[in-house]
Amino acid sequence: VQLQASGGGLVQAGGSLRLSCAASGRTFSSYTMGWFRRAPGKEREFVAGIGWTAGLTYYADSVKGRFTISRDNAKNTVYLQMNSLKPEDTAVYYCAAKSSTYYYTPAGYTYWGPGTQVTVSS
Repeated sequence: VQLQASGGGLVQAGGSLRLSCAASGRTFSSYTMGWFRRAPGKEREFVAGIGWTAGLTYYADSVKGRFTISRDNAKNTVYLQMNSLKPEDTAVYYCAAKSSTYYYTPAGYTYWGPGTQVTVSS
């Protein structure tokens, strides 16, 4: 699986952005997809995960209620809608995929795409 994230940019605090991640391959629907981020000077952090169907989602406490992960299996694309953005959300965001069905754990992701920068100004 090859992944390509897009949609990052500069936004003011309180604003919104939607990230997209396009995946190659005809078995996209069978993969658990996730979003991670890495802020400057910090370790990579799990943000959200989604199972093969849109109803199976899991979020880090830091983004719960503000971010929404979704997927369109017909378009081989996973999204991350980010609302009420805060300066501490500034990071490089990565999408990832794994064949495991355990969407509620950040472990086991084996496919990674290049990141997209999100910068939130105060």
